[in-house]
Amino acid sequence: MRLRAIRSQAAAELRMTLERGESLLVTFGIPLLLLLFTSKVSIISTGRIHGIAFVAPGILALAIMSSSMVSLGISTGFERSYGVLRRIGMTPLGRRALIVAKILSIIEIEIVQVILLGGVALILGWHPGMSIFAGIGALALASIAFGGIGLTLAGTLRAEATLALVNGLYVILLMIGGIVFPLSKLGSFANVARYLPAGALTNILHPLLSGGQAPLSGWITLAIWAFVAPAFAARYFSFD
Repeated sequence: MRLRAIRSQAAAELRMTLERGESLLVTFGIPLLLLLFTSKVSIISTGRIHGIAFVAPGILALAIMSSSMVSLGISTGFERSYGVLRRIGMTPLGRRALIVAKILSIIEIEIVQVILLGGVALILGWHPGMSIFAGIGALALASIAFGGIGLTLAGTLRAEATLALVNGLYVILLMIGGIVFPLSKLGSFANVARYLPAGALTNILHPLLSGGQAPLSGWITLAIWAFVAPAFAARYFSFD
């Protein structure tokens, strides 16, 4: 019964997301434009990984963070502010099931994102090899982690505060998460960045999708975030 309710709620969440056309344009358009631009423009030295080999994993990480933390967090925050979630709170669904349904719905959007961005990157000359399957696993863990962060903020703060905070976190993680600058170029910040979800993700994706081996510490860090963040959201999320 609970699984059926989660599936139904996830389908409803997906429909509502698809109805926000302007949000989808940003969700798909900005990462694609950044992929096309940064693959052709060398802004900084990226160490031994060059061009599309560095850009593609970073843009995939950016897309996951944008969808799971920013888009999901902001939309949920305003649903809560407008009283939409209060009605759901009066149903048997419950907080945990709502968290799961929302994360599942955004993962479905992200599957299309990854296929689109990955396909364009392949056309641009990216050669990730068979490690792409392990990379997909890392992206799935990151989706859960970032979704948990976005929903924790949306379920505990006012919508306006959620809007400001998720965008602030987005900029910070963008700059120190190995997406724009390699972690090796961050100096002392790298020691902190590797333990943040964006840093853990790029710490896995860059070597993994460039023919190397991802460090075990990156997998452990990302797995911890994927467990703790949704659990925290389920514990403290308020419907009103």
